[in-house]
Amino acid sequence: MGIGFRNAKKTVGRSPGYLPCTKEDTKRVDWCVGKNIKIAVIPNWDGRNDEWKIELNINKKIHIDPKVYKDKEALAKMYEYYKYYYDKYNKTNR
Repeated sequence: MGIGFRNAKKTVGRSPGYLPCTKEDTKRVDWCVGKNIKIAVIPNWDGRNDEWKIELNINKKIHIDPKVYKDKEALAKMYEYYKYYYDKYNKTNR
């Protein structure tokens, strides 16, 4: 006998895919998360399966980018937001 994983229902979810990040992207994401700036790609539940929105969580205040993006475009925009906030608030960067 087993514990039933073989017969369990498979859940299907949405995924924007994968966009490789650079070392600079990783540095910016790490810095922003340390400063309570978190940015995520979330599904646009009102639209099609390939539509995404960007959620910005800045000091526990949630903001949603009103524009709807396609798969890879949403991931690129997420990294663009991380770069924007890194450049704006990082004092040692200047």
